[in-house]
Amino acid sequence: MTEHLSTQQQLLEWFATNGRDLPWRRTRNPYHILVAEIMLQQTQVDRVMPKYAAFLALFPTVEALAAASTAEVIRAWQGLGYNRRAVNLQRAAQALVAAGYPADPAAFPSTPAGLRELPGIGAYTAGAVACFAFERDVAFLDTNIRRVVRRLLAGPEDQPPATSEAQLTALAAELVPPGQGWAWNQAIMELGALICTAARPQCWRCPLRERCAAYATWSAADTNADLLTFTPTPPRARRKAAEQPFHTSSRYFRGRIIEALGQLADHEAHPLAQLGPLVKDGWTDAELAWLAKLATGLANDGLLVWREQPGDDLALWSVALPG
Repeated sequence: MTEHLSTQQQLLEWFATNGRDLPWRRTRNPYHILVAEIMLQQTQVDRVMPKYAAFLALFPTVEALAAASTAEVIRAWQGLGYNRRAVNLQRAAQALVAAGYPADPAAFPSTPAGLRELPGIGAYTAGAVACFAFERDVAFLDTNIRRVVRRLLAGPEDQPPATSEAQLTALAAELVPPGQGWAWNQAIMELGALICTAARPQCWRCPLRERCAAYATWSAADTNADLLTFTPTPPRARRKAAEQPFHTSSRYFRGRIIEALGQLADHEAHPLAQLGPLVKDGWTDAELAWLAKLATGLANDGLLVWREQPGDDLALWSVALPG
């Protein structure tokens, strides 16, 4: 641990001066932290901030979220994408209420292991809530933390040595200073979001530059290193994903389906033949089977329900948001 002491001090000092004032950093309310962390999965901070405030205004407590209709929760989530997160969040709230929270504060798990018992809560969210709500000195990896740890201790992502998720988690755990897990994890996440970015890390601004394995590699290979700005080669999977326009992807059309259903009043449904033109420009009835397949996937994820499936005529099948 002592070998990382200077790294810890430098990053914590940088964060104390440069950390953004974000609403979820002003609270230790575990429900508010849980909402924020699930919203922040794969969604940028600027998009989350207004939705976070609006969501908590609608569902200010765990009990309010647990008791709401799923349709209401999905509508409140509109604009964030990845709507399945909203359903998982409500299921977690329902599990907490069933366990006796908030009458029994101990019913809200405070450890990563306990939090992972909640529906839809993975390793990152469990670690983040344990740290940011209960100030546990735990290590966890989101996209930003993973990138910073990899570059700092192992080197550039596109060069050896290869590092597994378990190895990166172990490296991240070595860095957490005892008693300062909250500040440290906020700081390393902030560094990845603002400076140690995926495409163009601004090494000239980085407080850890002189201790960073990736910076040493890049500067040794770059004849223009005095600019202290590098463009890493993006991972192959990210390059491949970028080749497909989002507006042609299944995720895009799944979102359009939820958006169209969200315009309906409670208990109303759309037959597929009416839903299709709202979802896809240039719609033809020949695409009914494709639309039914997308709707089936959404139903399996708990994001919509089939109201009617009369016979073999797909045009008459109808869907709605869950009650």
